[in-house]
Amino acid sequence: MGLTSEEEDVVEVVARFVDRDVRPRARGIEHSGAYPEEFIERMKVLGVFGLCVPPPYGEAHVSTECFLRVTEELARGWMTLAGAVGGHSVVALLLTEFGTDEQRERYLPRMATGQLRATMALTEPGGGSDLQAMRTVARRDGSSYVIDGAKTWITNARRSGLLALLCRTDPGADPPYRGMSILLVEPTEGFTVSSDLGKLGYHGVESCELDFTDCRVPVDALLGGSEGDGFAQMMRGLELGRIQVAGRAIGVARAALTDSLRYAQERHSFGKPIWQHQSVGNYLADMATKLEAARLLARHAARRLDAGERADLEAGMAKLFASEACMEICLDAMRIHGGYGYSTEFDIERYFRDAPLMIVGEGTNEIQRQVIVRQLIARNPL
Repeated sequence: MGLTSEEEDVVEVVARFVDRDVRPRARGIEHSGAYPEEFIERMKVLGVFGLCVPPPYGEAHVSTECFLRVTEELARGWMTLAGAVGGHSVVALLLTEFGTDEQRERYLPRMATGQLRATMALTEPGGGSDLQAMRTVARRDGSSYVIDGAKTWITNARRSGLLALLCRTDPGADPPYRGMSILLVEPTEGFTVSSDLGKLGYHGVESCELDFTDCRVPVDALLGGSEGDGFAQMMRGLELGRIQVAGRAIGVARAALTDSLRYAQERHSFGKPIWQHQSVGNYLADMATKLEAARLLARHAARRLDAGERADLEAGMAKLFASEACMEICLDAMRIHGGYGYSTEFDIERYFRDAPLMIVGEGTNEIQRQVIVRQLIARNPL
């Protein structure tokens, strides 16, 4: 188990990029509201966008565990950068496991280099995590599908050239998930990125509302070529997505702990470093323990996915625990830093603003608990 020597090198290269380029500048770029174009271009050169693209389409393919470690490194520098590859990598997995030969040939080589960036679109206004209440419909019309509907909170939508759209191709199906399919949508007439949403954190990367009005795509845009498979396909993709979100949470929590350990040794009160005060020391001990537990859960889920096994239970556990732990660790980091933790001159306030995204993103933690308990019962029947 664990990474190969080549994969360890990949993680180390990304870690150096984060330490040398990202961490010294992320605060200023984030506060300016600018898009991190330079960092994204550097990530393309490093092969980050191709880590989930297998041969012969990509040259930098790694295990899910390695991808998790890379995500952690990016997120400890700036969570936005890890978010920029999240949906892209889920689409790569969808194409790899379910795409036709033509679909893989068309998209994966360009996705591997970052020339083509991809994202997925599930959430709808008023629907949230209730995917079976989906209202976006694609009706067959000759050699095309015509799409009508709307999506919201779609990350990277404005800069992506490919959208994996979950929609209804059979609105009358019962249960509803049997009528869902994934369409591979490129920029075209009738598809509009209507607005960017303002956010508490997760700045630098866009989260958008999308509108589809008489949007026509060819029949061969249907992922895998068979209608009604979209829900199961997307749930498989979300196993990777939730592991990746866990990796983001681990990275942000790691950054908060690292900054807190440094500050607790530098800052003195009542004649001694503040870590020697029991209240602060207890915070640090609990923070480190939660972080390590989150890391182990996520790596277990990644290894299960790499083994080709179903990993929705393990990915849900990792995402749930890591995101909640991240929020707690970031709050404790703010307590340790006192007023400086609340200041925009330190990174702690950014970690605190970014942390909630992992709780509500990629399926809320309330949904994760439902996924977990259903799988527990399925795996432990009477």
